Amino acid sequence: MRRAFVAMGLAVAVAAMAGCASNSPTGQTGAPPSGAVSGSPVACSNNTLHLYQPGTLTVATDSPAFEPWFLDNQPANGGGFESAVAYDIARLLGFTVDEVKWVVEPFNSSYAPGPKKFDFDINEISVTPQREQAVTFSDGYYDVTQALVALKGSPITTANTPSDLAKYKYGAQVGTTSLAYIQQNVMPTQQPAVFDTTNDAKSALQAHRIDALVADLPTASYIAAAQIPGSVVVGQFPSSAEHFGLLFQKGNPLVACVNQVIAELKMDGILQIRVDQYLADYEKVPTIQP
Repeated sequence: MRRAFVAMGLAVAVAAMAGCASNSPTGQTGAPPSGAVSGSPVACSNNTLHLYQPGTLTVATDSPAFEPWFLDNQPANGGGFESAVAYDIARLLGFTVDEVKWVVEPFNSSYAPGPKKFDFDINEISVTPQREQAVTFSDGYYDVTQALVALKGSPITTANTPSDLAKYKYGAQVGTTSLAYIQQNVMPTQQPAVFDTTNDAKSALQAHRIDALVADLPTASYIAAAQIPGSVVVGQFPSSAEHFGLLFQKGNPLVACVNQVIAELKMDGILQIRVDQYLADYEKVPTIQP
């Protein structure tokens, strides 16, 4: 019988991994965590876990899986913030690397009502009251802010006071908190453009159909650094207490065990190590007021 253990010894191992990882935002390397973890047991073990597939932890995310959350569009390689965190959680629940199975779940369908073909979804999904009506979320594993990406030379890069910001044409992916933030906080005079995917929003920005796109800060920073030549992060908006949570089928009791693990990862500093390892370079952006 497998036992799940807290991360007393894990902090040292993860810190060493972080020290070996590239500091370049586009050059991260990583592998699924492996090896035994010692410490006090969490009150969850294999025979008490409610799993989609017995003996396997089934983890979902979207495709493509973007950096810096994942590396090379390969969630199973352990590179990127969310892949690394998923394997940290799996290991503390008692799963080996080979017992973790990744499946594709589109972002827009992840929080729809109904049965899920996974144990949890990790895909930069913000916890909102509306989504909680249909699914269950874990405690937060990353506090997030929204940010603006625009093309260099665009007026918005220098004229971005609150009154200025209301004048521009924005775009964001449908169903996201990025789109909601534009509508509720920026309140532009032009209706924001809504896109099926962030890739579509990026294409619209490159084609000058929108003045700026809105995305979570690490994603926005990666877009500007590596995906849209000649673009820049204008700034991040103030914190609105938004955070990402793991998404479960409504009422899935597995969330109680996962919350214990997330608490241990926070207490032992592992989540902060992962932030420093994969996201710190993307968070160095000035704050602007909506």
